[in-house]
Amino acid sequence: MKRSSTILSTLLFAAAGCAADAPSDVGGDDDVDGGDDVVDPATVNAAGKYSLRSQFDLATNAPGTAGDVVNTFIAATDDPDDPTSWMLDQVINAMDDGWVKDFVEGSKPFISGYINDRLLEIAPDLVDKMILIGRDLGDVTKNFGLNETLEVSGSPGAYTATRAVLGTHFKINNVESDHAFADYGGAPIVVTGVGTSIETGGKIAVADHKVPLTYGKVIRIALDGMIVPALQPGASTLNDLFTQSVNCEIVGEQIDQACRDYFGFSPGVSTFRNACTSGLNAAAGFIYSKIDGIDGTALELGMTGNARVLDKDNDNNIDTMQTGAWSGTASYAGTPAPLTGATFYGSRM
Repeated sequence: MKRSSTILSTLLFAAAGCAADAPSDVGGDDDVDGGDDVVDPATVNAAGKYSLRSQFDLATNAPGTAGDVVNTFIAATDDPDDPTSWMLDQVINAMDDGWVKDFVEGSKPFISGYINDRLLEIAPDLVDKMILIGRDLGDVTKNFGLNETLEVSGSPGAYTATRAVLGTHFKINNVESDHAFADYGGAPIVVTGVGTSIETGGKIAVADHKVPLTYGKVIRIALDGMIVPALQPGASTLNDLFTQSVNCEIVGEQIDQACRDYFGFSPGVSTFRNACTSGLNAAAGFIYSKIDGIDGTALELGMTGNARVLDKDNDNNIDTMQTGAWSGTASYAGTPAPLTGATFYGSRM
């Protein structure tokens, strides 16, 4: 368990600090032949709207720490008797103050050992799921994508652009999915007045600009929209995952029986069953509150970019952006870090 906790905390570190349809007909280096599709900056028209996919590796130099966000995951796996001890903590925390709570809290070592002997009945795979959440959140930050549009207006020598981030693209455990901000009650992130030009050599240059990203919401979308359903079919929140992974009926029965065996009395099965359900929901709410707290300060991506542009049908209009690269910084709470592994590609809509 100690080793599992270390792995979990390491993987989750980068997680601290939704979908438009995936951009269509865009790709990397296909059809790069150096022929007539290479543009002439003096005559080519860049004005128009483009679908864009940007990809980032925020795990390498993500600013900030993930401590507050991951503490509950770690706490569920770092003791020899977990997840039993962790489950009991949730039960105790959810109980009303009074003699019953004091009694259970004081009896925790005895009750924990009793339940741990019956763990396969209660929560057979909870620890594994918690560890997998850590792994998957690590994938989110390492393979983090944005689905966007870039709308260029003006004429050669006087272009400007509006960049709109419409949602996210995740690659988790080699499975990819797209999630629109609108599907989660969010609005596009729109940046206007972005300087744009077509350079000699057939490249588009995107001038320095900043994209304020509500990263906590992005992590929440990844968790609820992709990670949780993959680990617990039919679940769409951490609340669902916890309550479906832990049999609170058996927890209530076992705590009640432990109290009766050791002390000769108990406040009853329903007391502990209800506290178990309330405790698991409270634990999920605690994790969500920490994730939401990341957005007290926006993760700001300061970027400049360039990409090769092609006119495949020779109509003097740019069709495709290939092998694009973003450079700049990712800043959180005033702490900048180099933006590494940032790429993009796109095509005219």
